[in-house]
Amino acid sequence: MGKYFGTDGFRGEANVGLTADHAFKVGRFLGWYYGEKKRLAGSSEPARIVIGKDTRRSSYMFEYALAGGLTASGADAYLLHVTTTPSVAYITKTDDFDCGIMISASHNPYYDNGIKLINSCGEKMDEETISIVEGYLDGELTCFGRTMTEIPYAQRDKIGRSVDYVAGRNRYIGYLISLGIYSFRGVKVGLDCANGSSWNIAKSVFDALGAKTYVVGAEPDGLNINNGVGSTHIENLQKFVVEKGLDVGFAYDGDADRCICVDEKGNVVTGDHILYIYGKYMKERGKLLTNTVVTTVMSNFGLYKAFDEAGIGYAKTAVGDKYVYEYMQKNGCRLGGEQSGHIIFMKYASTGDGILTSLKLMEVMLASKKKMSELCEGLTIYPQLLVNVKVKDKAAAQSDPDVVKAVKEAENALGSSGRILVRESGTEPLVRVMVEAETQDICKKYVDGVVDVIKKKGHAV
Repeated sequence: MGKYFGTDGFRGEANVGLTADHAFKVGRFLGWYYGEKKRLAGSSEPARIVIGKDTRRSSYMFEYALAGGLTASGADAYLLHVTTTPSVAYITKTDDFDCGIMISASHNPYYDNGIKLINSCGEKMDEETISIVEGYLDGELTCFGRTMTEIPYAQRDKIGRSVDYVAGRNRYIGYLISLGIYSFRGVKVGLDCANGSSWNIAKSVFDALGAKTYVVGAEPDGLNINNGVGSTHIENLQKFVVEKGLDVGFAYDGDADRCICVDEKGNVVTGDHILYIYGKYMKERGKLLTNTVVTTVMSNFGLYKAFDEAGIGYAKTAVGDKYVYEYMQKNGCRLGGEQSGHIIFMKYASTGDGILTSLKLMEVMLASKKKMSELCEGLTIYPQLLVNVKVKDKAAAQSDPDVVKAVKEAENALGSSGRILVRESGTEPLVRVMVEAETQDICKKYVDGVVDVIKKKGHAV
């Protein structure tokens, strides 16, 4: 991770940590960089960069700032307007854009925002390009064998233009509808759109496939994104599904790259459940290439036990759908994701896609003729306890011999009936201590044991 860009883009409070000036400069760099790459390759065509945004009030400000920077550097900016992160990834790849930009802070509150960069293959931007962007933001640009303090402005007929590209978003909606291989007629579906990006997309898709659709969180006002709704406030959808007597419910986050489900009884179906359900479905049909589902280290211990019983292999990556995707791409895996609901179906998308995830779950329900609660049978989610300890030095706290010893003792005591994970936060001065076991009391016992050692050795702040 760099100075500005983390694992999921450049994120911060709007006009505090992430300003309109930052956005303009990012646009200036990208417009020049991709235009220069084309020129060096012998093309006189301007760079083409597509932009999407979520429903935050500040997203409009950042959209205009980015477009201004892009066009000032000679690129053409294509505006998808309010749309989802996966739609930007899809359109960037299918319509041969040089780069895609999504303006969103995902599940964060409205006053935060972010800039996500997507390469021409619809994937998250590579670290090398990100580091050059950051260098330009700090006035230290070294690129194409040159070192510059500033990049040139486009002039006269080389100045770029902005293009309304809502047709691209509509084409993405058509693509999702095309993936529905079964009619949803007769199925009552609840959708929680988090007052975010999916508010004008998800219902259109489910309606087109014949579902009886009930929607909440679809009245964005610029200030209510993720506010008591969406995948991070799943209790809203749980109540809604039970009260309306629905067959299933799906909740998305602000930019709709994740999905959490609710079964007909109001029980939460997490990303781990989704990996289990679809992993078994693929295996039964001979579609689970490499017989491996890719998870992160935060997936529940119960998921791995269920995979073992089902004869499904698994891999574990660092936290972040970026790392899940990289492993899948390198090793030819077809299914992977996170507990939080970022699920990647490699055959259909290059990023987590909440609406796509809900369509694939509907496919399993309809193909198997089972209720969502029945599909979850065979997976027992173990109790989990996570404690964040603020420390002076993350590396020193984790490598302390007494801390290492306490962790090892907990591992030995838990054996095959649980696990302990101690890792540092990527963005804060925290060490995270997490235990999964058969009861909450056992979790607390071993979490407290390690946390006490961290504090006694003077690492805690």
